[in-house]
Amino acid sequence: SDMRQVSLIDIAGGIVVVAILALAPVFAASNYLTGVLTVCVIYGIWASSWDFMSGLTGRENFGHSLFIGAGAYTAGFLATIWFANPWYSLPAAVVIAVAFSLIVGFPTLRLRGPYFALAMLSASAILQRLCLIFWEQTGGEEGLYGLEPLMRNPLHYYWLVLAILVVTVIVLVLLAQSHWGLLLRAIRGDEATCQAAGINVTFYKIASLAISAAFAGLGGALYAHYQLQVSPPLFSVVVSITVIIMCYVGGIGSIYGAAVAAILLTLLTEMLRGFGEYRLWIYTLTLMLILFFLPNGLVAPLWRRMTERFR
Repeated sequence: SDMRQVSLIDIAGGIVVVAILALAPVFAASNYLTGVLTVCVIYGIWASSWDFMSGLTGRENFGHSLFIGAGAYTAGFLATIWFANPWYSLPAAVVIAVAFSLIVGFPTLRLRGPYFALAMLSASAILQRLCLIFWEQTGGEEGLYGLEPLMRNPLHYYWLVLAILVVTVIVLVLLAQSHWGLLLRAIRGDEATCQAAGINVTFYKIASLAISAAFAGLGGALYAHYQLQVSPPLFSVVVSITVIIMCYVGGIGSIYGAAVAAILLTLLTEMLRGFGEYRLWIYTLTLMLILFFLPNGLVAPLWRRMTERFR
C-alpha cells in the first residue's frame, strides 16, 4: 500500500543517515569531530522530544530547558554528592524530569493561550535562579564538576548517544503515528470539540509532556556526562529557544525533521567558528531566510518532496 512504500523509503533514508553519522568520525579519525557530533546528536534528542509534545499539540513549551537542566543536574548530584555509578544517572534523570513535568504540567496545561508557554518559561528561569541561590549545593555559577564519563572512549560514547537518538526518534514517530498522535493532533485542531467528544484532553497533554520530558532529561544527563560538568546556563531560555528553532527548521510535528535539523544547525554553528564575531550574524541570517521562505520548515517537507515520486 501507499503507506508501506513510503515507510520503506523512510526507513531506508533513516538507515543511510544513521550510517553516515555513525561512520563519519571513524573515517575522519578526529576526536574533535567526534565531540562536535556528540553535541549535535544530543541536540537531536532534545529537539525531537520537544517536537513530540509541542509540535503535535501546538502547545508551545518555552521551558524545555527545565527538563534538560533537571536531567543534567540529576547526573551532577548523583556524581558529586552520592558518588553513584554514573550509569544510574540515566534512569534517574528520566524520573526527575518526568516528576518536574507533572509538577509544572498539572497546573499549567489547563491554561489556554500563551499561558502554558509562559509558565514553562518561568519555571526554567526560577530553577536557574535557585541554582545560584543555593550555590553551596549546586556550585552556583561554576556548577558541579567531576562527573565520571560513562565510557572512556569518546567514539564509543558517541555511538551510545547516537543509538539513544535513534531509539528516541523511532519511539516518538511510532507514538505520533498511532492513535495517541492522532488525538494530540486533534487537540491541536480543536480542543473544545475533543473535550465534548469525551476525550480526556488534560490527561493526553500531561502524558505527552511527561514523555517529552523523559527524553529531554535523558539527553540532559548524556550531555552532563559528555561535558563532565553541569552549570546554570543549561536552564536558560537560550537553550529552549535554540531547540524550538531547530524544530521549526526541521518541520513542526515531524520529529525526525527536528532531529536532523538539530544536527545540521549545531554543525553549522561549529563550521562558522572561523568567522569570529560574524558567526552569529551569518547563523541568524541563515535561519531567517529558511523560516521566511520555508514557513513549514526545511528538512521534513524536503524529504517528503523527494520521496513523492516513489509513492
